Amino acid sequence: MFYEDVFESYTYLFIYYFEGLGIKLKFLFFNFVFNFRYPLKINKMKIAIGGDHAGFEYKKTIISTLENKYEIKDFGSFSDESTDYPDYVHPLSSAVEAGEYDLGIVICGSGNGVAITANKHQQIRCALCWNTELAALARQHNNANVLAIPARFISLEEAQEIIKTFLETEFEGGRHSRRIDKIACV
Repeated sequence: MFYEDVFESYTYLFIYYFEGLGIKLKFLFFNFVFNFRYPLKINKMKIAIGGDHAGFEYKKTIISTLENKYEIKDFGSFSDESTDYPDYVHPLSSAVEAGEYDLGIVICGSGNGVAITANKHQQIRCALCWNTELAALARQHNNANVLAIPARFISLEEAQEIIKTFLETEFEGGRHSRRIDKIACV
């Protein structure tokens, strides 16, 4: 096929250039030319976000910070008027559970209500985190797929760092997989 021929010829060019000087510039030029002619579709991670009125202001800022790097779906609430978090957390959790979104973020005053609601869904592992260490461990050891943020107990800057850690940390697998497999009630 044409793409395979092009890729093979560019691979030989890359090897030839790799042996010469100016490796980085030539490699960057190769990537630019190849991707310009044959653009690859890069899928952004899909993030679902939602919560109640107590998390509304944080959620607005967090969405604006994340939307350049991730595909974001806002499940609500859509104002700071008093509202019931289950109305937003259940649809978000169902969407993450169904695989429509890679990860979820839920925000309320204490983080407890949204976490409890999300964890009613069998395939959701929602972790309430108030620092980056907990966020990293939630992903590494528990394969948490939803993060709960307590907006009334941490600053916006702390929330953003926690979210960054959560989204960029991978599950370690191994012995933790065995434990994760035992969580669901069957």
